[in-house]
Amino acid sequence: MDYKAIAEQVIKICRKNGADLAESYLASSRELSLEVRNGEIESIQEASSYGLGLRVITGKKLGFAYVNDFRPESLEETVTRALNFARVLTADEHNILPDDRGFVEVQGLYDPELSRIQIDKKIALLKEVESIALKTPGITKSSGASYREGENEVILANSLGLMKSYKATGCGYGLEVIAEKGEQKSSGFESCSRRFFSDLKPATEVARKAAGDALDMLDPKPVKTQKAAVILTPDIAYALLGGLIQAINGERVLQGASFLGKKMGQRIASEIITIIDDGTLKKGMASSPFDGEGVPTQKRTIVENGVLKGFLYNTYAASRAGVKSTGNATRSGFDSLPGIGPHNFYIVAGKTTPDEIIAATEIGLLVKEVTGYGINPVNGNFSGGAAGLWIEKGKIAFPVKGITIAGTAEEMLNGIDLLGNDLDLSRSLTAPTLRIKSLQIGGE
Repeated sequence: MDYKAIAEQVIKICRKNGADLAESYLASSRELSLEVRNGEIESIQEASSYGLGLRVITGKKLGFAYVNDFRPESLEETVTRALNFARVLTADEHNILPDDRGFVEVQGLYDPELSRIQIDKKIALLKEVESIALKTPGITKSSGASYREGENEVILANSLGLMKSYKATGCGYGLEVIAEKGEQKSSGFESCSRRFFSDLKPATEVARKAAGDALDMLDPKPVKTQKAAVILTPDIAYALLGGLIQAINGERVLQGASFLGKKMGQRIASEIITIIDDGTLKKGMASSPFDGEGVPTQKRTIVENGVLKGFLYNTYAASRAGVKSTGNATRSGFDSLPGIGPHNFYIVAGKTTPDEIIAATEIGLLVKEVTGYGINPVNGNFSGGAAGLWIEKGKIAFPVKGITIAGTAEEMLNGIDLLGNDLDLSRSLTAPTLRIKSLQIGGE
């Protein structure tokens, strides 16, 4: 099936039927999922799909419809539906489409060998990682090992002359195991995702990490409520970055729903903090040559030495703000309208090893797990449940569970005084190990 021809055909039908502007977003995908538990295959699922999302603008009114049937009569009917929706909606001068025909070459997005690798080899990987973990003393049960892979193609065309496409792959596997000691139970999970199957971490590394995390949390002890240093590992970077991403969303800024909305050009974090959003990173799990509207992606500095330098925009929000799109339009699929989101979003690494950060901490908490919503993007407050390892005199003393940590984004971001050198750019949302010099910890 010639998907490019279909995308162009839909645009022609739109113009013939009176649309001022039209955009077709066509996506096709193949997905595979595998589940193994106690050495036995629990499930194998493989599926493929395709569909086209259509945006039309007429008289500054926007209509949207989608279809997964590419017969000519179905495409005609989809155009009619989109135009009918547009005619009953309110006109908005910011309903526009991008015309940037630029294309960024991003290396390492597509693994042509992925679909050719036998399923047996992928199942063997899951059995191996589970077997290694279960041989670890103290690990008694497996909650299962899973594997996922996907292969997709995106084609985007609009009536302003854009015609762009790319292919991408992704794969990953993970494992959860249980450690037991007497009446105690503790779980540990580890996973790894890559663009190329050959780049996945070896089973030994994944198994040891999952088993180690489970064993680390046995025999927890209580701690008293106090203020102390808090160390965040890369595994829970989202607790700090998730709310920050929402706060730099250009739509939220325009709505007045961001604690950073009026902070452009001001210091919002420690001077050792630089934050990057990079859609062009080689083999990046969130890299792509263009965003969900066809605007070329780029590498941008969001925070530089603690100073806020930029927000994220798609075409609509950028028009409202009087700026250019930053290439941050996102789509969850062909059946969704463009939103706003980051690409590979990370805090730049420091030069200190994680062990050195722990050794430099007189008393504090090395966070291994968090629950809750992270930083509130509206007011910047942070509060959540936590578990981790207690540090005394620069050494791990014992695990702690059932505690809380609380603070504000200003307190947390400006309180970062040590940055690790362990940044893992294979994750799309990540940070190195970092220490916040003092936060409220709720215990006994």
